[in-house]
Amino acid sequence: MDAQTRWNEVRAQVERLRQEIGRVIVGQQEVVEKMLIALLCRGHCLIIGVPGLAKTLLVSTLGRILGLTFRRIQFTPDLMPMDIQGSEILQEQADGRRDFVFKPGPVFAHLILADEINRTPPKTQAALLEAMQEKQVTVAGHTMKLDEPFVVYATQNPIEHEGTYPLPEAQLDRFFFCLKIAYPTLDEERQIVTRTATGKVPEVSQVIRKEEVLALQETVPEVPLPDHVLDHILKLVNMSRPDSPLADDYIKRYVAWGAGPRASQALAHAARAAALLGGQPAASLEEVGLVAADVLRHRVIPNYHATGDGVTAETIIEHLLAHA
Repeated sequence: MDAQTRWNEVRAQVERLRQEIGRVIVGQQEVVEKMLIALLCRGHCLIIGVPGLAKTLLVSTLGRILGLTFRRIQFTPDLMPMDIQGSEILQEQADGRRDFVFKPGPVFAHLILADEINRTPPKTQAALLEAMQEKQVTVAGHTMKLDEPFVVYATQNPIEHEGTYPLPEAQLDRFFFCLKIAYPTLDEERQIVTRTATGKVPEVSQVIRKEEVLALQETVPEVPLPDHVLDHILKLVNMSRPDSPLADDYIKRYVAWGAGPRASQALAHAARAAALLGGQPAASLEEVGLVAADVLRHRVIPNYHATGDGVTAETIIEHLLAHA
C-alpha cells in the first residue's frame, strides 16, 4: 500500500468515527476532536466540567465505536489502590488446594473514565497515575502489563472544592491534555432534550477494530513536522518560563512556573495528530494553535501577583500565543 492510499484510508476511518459519535453526542465537536487526538498520541486527558455534560457517555461511546473495553471508576474518599488495581484472593481449587488468584481491577481496560479524581486521597491517585505513566500494575510483587491502547480520561468538578484532594503540579504534568467542557448552546440543548425524551440512547456501530486504532497510533509519528513549526513550539514553551531569556516582563511578573519539556513533546505529538485528523499532509502552525491551550493550561502556574490582579492561566496562554 502506497503512502497516498494509506492517508486516504486514515481519513475515511476518521470521518466514520466523527459520524458515528455524532449519532449520540450533540455538539462538543472540539472536545471530541481533542479526545481523539489524545487517544492517537497515547496521552491521558484531564477533563474539567460541571456535572451533566455527558462525559461518561462520551467516553463509553468512544469505546463502543472503537471496539475497546471501557470502565468507569467513581473516585471517593474511601477508595483504596486495590479497588482500582485489583487484588489477590484466596480461592479453593478443584483438588482442595487453596491458592491466591489475582482478580483484576477496573484499571484493566482500554479506556478509563476516572470520575472526580480529586475526590480520592493521594495514595489512590498515585496508584492510577503510576498505571498511566508505566502502563503496568504491580500487586503483591507481581507486575502485569496493561493492554494497549490504554488511555485515562479523568474528570474534575470545578464547582465544589470542599473535601477534595487537588492534584499536585508534578502529577498534573502527566496528563497530555487538560480539556474544558462548556455548557451546550441553546440549539444543542434543544436537540439533547428532544433526543433523550424517549429515554433511549441511540445504538452505535463499531467502525474500526482495536488493531486499526493501534495502527493509527503508529501513523502519527510519520506525519511531517517542519522545522519552522518545531521552532515555534520550542519558542512558545520557553517563553512560558519566567527565568528564560525569551520570557517578557508580563511572564516574569505573573508566572511562578512555566511549562517543562513534556509540553514541547505533547505539542509536537498533538500537532501531528491534529494534522492527521484534519487530512493535512504535514503539521502546521494552525495545528499548534489549535492544541496549545489544552497542552499548557495545567502546566503554566500563575503566581500570587496574577491572583491579585485577576490574571489566570488562560490569560497567560493567550498572551503567549499572541507574542510567540
